[in-house]
This record gives sequence, C-alpha cells and structure tokens, in this order.
Amino acid sequence: MHILIFGATSGIGRALAELYASQSHKVAITGRREEKLNEIKTQHSGSYLTIRHDIRQTETTTEIIEKVHRTFGSIDLIIVNAGIGKFNLELNWEICESVIKTNVIGVTKALIDSYKYFRLQKKGHLVNVSSVASLLGGSSNPTYNASKAYQANFMEALWIKAQKSKNFRIDVTDIRPGFVDTKLAQGETFWKADVHTAAKQIAQAIKKRKKVAYITKRWALVAFIIKRMPNFLLKKL
Repeated sequence: MHILIFGATSGIGRALAELYASQSHKVAITGRREEKLNEIKTQHSGSYLTIRHDIRQTETTTEIIEKVHRTFGSIDLIIVNAGIGKFNLELNWEICESVIKTNVIGVTKALIDSYKYFRLQKKGHLVNVSSVASLLGGSSNPTYNASKAYQANFMEALWIKAQKSKNFRIDVTDIRPGFVDTKLAQGETFWKADVHTAAKQIAQAIKKRKKVAYITKRWALVAFIIKRMPNFLLKKL
C-alpha cells in the first residue's frame, strides 16, 4: 500500500508511519522539522519518502501530493494528522490565529487537495485525525476544540459527497482520539493511551474503513455521554 501522512514527525503521525513502514508499506511523511524527518527515515530507509512541509503553506500542498504520486505511482491512503493546541485561558488572539491557520486553513486545504486527487484516481481512502474534543467547547483551549469540531463536520461533508458518487470509490474516516501520550495532552488527564496502542487501533479502524472511530475504543462511551449531557453538567467540565 502507498501511504501519505501529513504531519508525521512526532506523536500519532510518527507512530502510524513507523507501524505502516514495519508492515512493508511505502510511506511518505511530511513535517516542518527536517532533522526529525531524517531521523525517522534512517529507521526504514527503503520504506520512507520524507518531504519537508508546513501545512500552513497551502500553496504547496498540491505539489506534495503530486510528488508522492510521481514517486510511488499512486496513493492508496492519505492521513491528515497536522494540528496544534495550546492553553489559552485569556483568549490571546495570537494563539487563536495560530491554531486556526494550522487546524482549519491548513488542514482544510490538505483534505480538499487529497479528495480531489482521489476523485481523479477514482479511488482512495482519506483519513483525518480530529479529536474527542470536537464534541464540546473547551474553556481552557477554545480554538482547539472549535477547530476539531470544524474538522469533524468537514469530514462528514466529504463522506456524504463520496457516498453520493457512482463514478469513484473514496472512503472517508474521521479518527477521534481521546487523551494520547503526546505533547498535545497537556495537564492532568485520564485514560491516557500509549501512542503505539493508539496507532494500532487507528490502523485497525482504517482497515475496517470506518466512518468515525474513537481512540482508544472506550472513548466511544465518553462521546455517547457528552452528546447527551445537560448544560448544568457541561459547565462543570
């Protein structure tokens, strides 16, 4: 299988890249930090194509996909995993703007370009890593939660578009992790999953071509509760 992962120098993206490479898939990875890309490439030098790319540079996203296509001949799976989040209790605009540029503008461009590529190819699997945080507002990091809600809704829109088409087969999967042991999991958290455990469950969900998958699986219960939680309980979170 030929795979492109946007945002794979650390955390979930890196764990997924390592998992797929260990299974002898061809994996193209992007990230802002060239030293991290080179570090990953040395692990399975024959499996990786590394490309330095900042997802905020939306004018170059199409070029990234085209480069991977030229190298691999085709792309079967594209995973968009780019995202940032910072505590922002004081609603600092610079933090809000930075999150929006990455999690909304950059991710949207990557998803659109990927979807269009698969439409031309007439097949493919598009995956985005959003978050359980998409289900509710977060007072400590409001722009992050809002951006993940945007991503989840955008993925549902792409899923609906793909379902309506009779001319191509595009699978669309929205991955919604809870707390995973990465630098995004700030502060005291519960049910924090090891990043490799999370990657294995994500790969399983992708293989099953799920529309939505909560990672780890017990977060599906949390999602069920959040969707039905009354306002007087929500404000205590």
